Amino acid sequence: MVRVILPRKLDQGRTMVISTVLLAVAVLLGGILLEGDRNPPFQGLDDAWYGFAATLHSPFWDGVNLVLNWTGYTGMLIFHILLASALLFRRRPLSAAFSAVAGLTVMLLTQLLKWIIHRPRPLNAHVATDTYSYPSGHVSATTAFVLVVALLIGRGWAWLLAIGGMLAMMISRIYLAAHWLTDVVGGACLASGVVLLLWLASQKICIEENIDARRALDWKSRVARRKRHAGQGVT
Repeated sequence: MVRVILPRKLDQGRTMVISTVLLAVAVLLGGILLEGDRNPPFQGLDDAWYGFAATLHSPFWDGVNLVLNWTGYTGMLIFHILLASALLFRRRPLSAAFSAVAGLTVMLLTQLLKWIIHRPRPLNAHVATDTYSYPSGHVSATTAFVLVVALLIGRGWAWLLAIGGMLAMMISRIYLAAHWLTDVVGGACLASGVVLLLWLASQKICIEENIDARRALDWKSRVARRKRHAGQGVT
């Protein structure tokens, strides 16, 4: 039988340091913007990336990024619901709760920071936008989802896909002129730090739950095989 869900325990000290650094970056960027300076010291870098992205447009990449625009907003909500439902179906309610809490916490913190900081978005966005620019909601939602999946699967390939998905969404938001570079960096750092901290608090019970669910599934599989063999023997 192929084992797909194999959550692994992360080193607490190392993960705490990484989470703290990531959250510090998000807070630092937000704090500079909160000072009310509409021309922060990193605006030149943001402008350079904005100008570079404007040179990359083509019909093909426009279509790809419109799909990513849907994926990072409505799509992520649907994916979180599907993930939690799949975990409940596989008898992993605590893992489902971790998934839901992680997604909801990141979403609420992102919206709270948007309304506190009030950073204007870039001009001439190629998609409809709402609220404010920092941090990127699409990037934070995508980062939260892909990290949750990677943590629950616990495989190297899942981490690679998670990093790829996060980077793709970051690039997409700049390409669409929906966010500045620092917006997407802040969104990724915020979501990563929050999800990793929540995993530290949840990993023990999620791993134990997974082990118990696997044992129950193995026992049911053995019982089913014995019944089939017994039925074949009778005939």
